[in-house]
Amino acid sequence: MDDQQLDFLKTLVATPGVSGYEQQVQQVIRDYAAPFCDSMTTDLHGNLILCRNPDADVRLMLAGHADQIGLIVSYIDDDGFIYTQTVGGWDPQQLIGQRMTVWAESGAIPGVIARKAIHLLDDSDKKKVVKAKELWVDIGAKSRKQAAKMVQIGDPITLQLGLQLMLNDRANSPAMDNRTGVWTVVEALRRSAELNPTCAFYAVATVQEEVGLRGARTAAHSINPHIGIAVDVTHATDCPTVRKQQHGNVSLGRGPVIARGPNINPEVNARLKRLAKKHEIPFQQKAIGKAAPNDSNALQISRGGVAAGVVAIPNRYMHSAVETICLNDLDHSANLLAQFAASIKSADAFIPKLS
Repeated sequence: MDDQQLDFLKTLVATPGVSGYEQQVQQVIRDYAAPFCDSMTTDLHGNLILCRNPDADVRLMLAGHADQIGLIVSYIDDDGFIYTQTVGGWDPQQLIGQRMTVWAESGAIPGVIARKAIHLLDDSDKKKVVKAKELWVDIGAKSRKQAAKMVQIGDPITLQLGLQLMLNDRANSPAMDNRTGVWTVVEALRRSAELNPTCAFYAVATVQEEVGLRGARTAAHSINPHIGIAVDVTHATDCPTVRKQQHGNVSLGRGPVIARGPNINPEVNARLKRLAKKHEIPFQQKAIGKAAPNDSNALQISRGGVAAGVVAIPNRYMHSAVETICLNDLDHSANLLAQFAASIKSADAFIPKLS
């Protein structure tokens, strides 16, 4: 990953894009991808659809969802404290003591989420698991009137954003789920130019994955791809307390994860592994025994069916303020998917068959 590509990732994770409010992050992608796309469109849902060779017979769609989990303003009390609804899957304990940002029309407004100090907690408070509805955002306002001058009902809220580099090419940030997937599909499109793919290659920054895979469903209906690969994060299991027996053996720095299971077309899975071995790209494998909780779920059952696959980025501490990935895994994922696009020929059939 060179400096320009790293700067793209840093900008992606520093830009807000709560589900349903993805416009700012989509603009970042448009600005970066414009030089190497044959076409670039945004649909009514907000999906950003990038394409090379749009008139080719075979259509490949890579989906990386641009949205992140967050909060939205639902109420401002008399003292100016802001109550919220969650957007996406939150563990409320992750929110306590966090610096937050309200993304208002007037700009970014800093705030915090906390609760009363430990000195003031009684025994019952200490034993209680905090619920999201019991938490509030404090922006420093003295009254509802002061807060309401800057904040509107429905304004999105995120954790304080920004990437921190770590040892061994690791990095942490909120929204690695799934700005890493967006980075990968866009970079795969860019890198594929050197390989001259003959398929119609669509790289889509989908919206609203965190609230029901909604953007992938509408984008796939419009594109009508023959092959569709979701690029998302998956749980890294190389840290304490995570059971490999239950969640598989997935480590940071050992390459992309190629998933296998009923949501995955076996021919897509086999080709991804074959190409990884051929081009000496490290990879890992993971089983998904149900309909996957990512965009591949929507892709697989779009229209008359799509040959679906999953390439995943290992991620520690998912849906937290410190989601942690390895930069090398992103690089390898983009290279693998560029090679996959270049391998597709018009005569290829991805109909499952006996080996």
